[in-house]
Amino acid sequence: MKKLIEFENTKEILDKYGFSMQKKFGQNFLVNEHVLDGIIDAAGICKEDCVLEIGPGIGTMTQALCAHAGKVISVEIDKKLIPILEETLAEFDNVTVVNDDILKVDKARLERILDGKEATGTNISSDTPGNGLTLKVVANLPYYITTPILMYLFESDLPFESITIMVQKEVADRMQEGPGSKEYGALSLAVQYYAKPETMMIVPGSSFVPRPNVDSAVIKLTRYEQPPIAVEDPKKMFKLIRASFNMRRKTLVNGLTHMSELGLSREQVEEALAKMEKSPTVRGETFTLEEFGKLSNLL
Repeated sequence: MKKLIEFENTKEILDKYGFSMQKKFGQNFLVNEHVLDGIIDAAGICKEDCVLEIGPGIGTMTQALCAHAGKVISVEIDKKLIPILEETLAEFDNVTVVNDDILKVDKARLERILDGKEATGTNISSDTPGNGLTLKVVANLPYYITTPILMYLFESDLPFESITIMVQKEVADRMQEGPGSKEYGALSLAVQYYAKPETMMIVPGSSFVPRPNVDSAVIKLTRYEQPPIAVEDPKKMFKLIRASFNMRRKTLVNGLTHMSELGLSREQVEEALAKMEKSPTVRGETFTLEEFGKLSNLL
């Protein structure tokens, strides 16, 4: 097997299939072995794990995941990459490649594959065990799709222990921001409600082909067994959060009443804020996660 992490081998396979990067999928392929090893270490992958990989590309990280994990399920949206993956992952019998959009894939199907009840895609034996394995998510995510994928995973019933992802450095920073920062927003609050975020390493643009214009970071999100705050309706709370940050320059009252789907009147919001001893002119960017939880419960 040729290690795709080596630039020459990546170039060879891309040339062989005449593959062109598609900007709409945010395709940049990793060619730095130190970074690859760092991702595997950060995620803590071992034979007792099943890894859900999002966006395997040509299989660079998938090869390393297959070598360390008990089972790998890779979801790839680009059908043009499937023939390449069939070649680059040919020697592994513990991987399933699912050609689908992670935001549209049938969760029940993923669970069947995890449990060894379905053998589809690339090189997986039908008796590969799934029960008893710890589910971990590993991905290299383009900026434009990071938040939707994270929310999909957090709100799903998939029993994953952690998410280890490589994203633009500024996005990783945003996940860890607190109130008052201009980078603080809905993504920060969503991540901190569901998981403990920790930046594991910084990845220079030179680690990819083609080279992006920004640096990336590997961040690990360790899922909480129980969220740090008690909220009656988390989905409602996140609607409030999105509304308050959609119009950052407006007061929280204006932001919440402007979103018609919430069905909130100015009087309702001001009354809830008064109970929290907050001014009616307060802005959402000053609210902590706990305060958004309290506001959601009051409304």
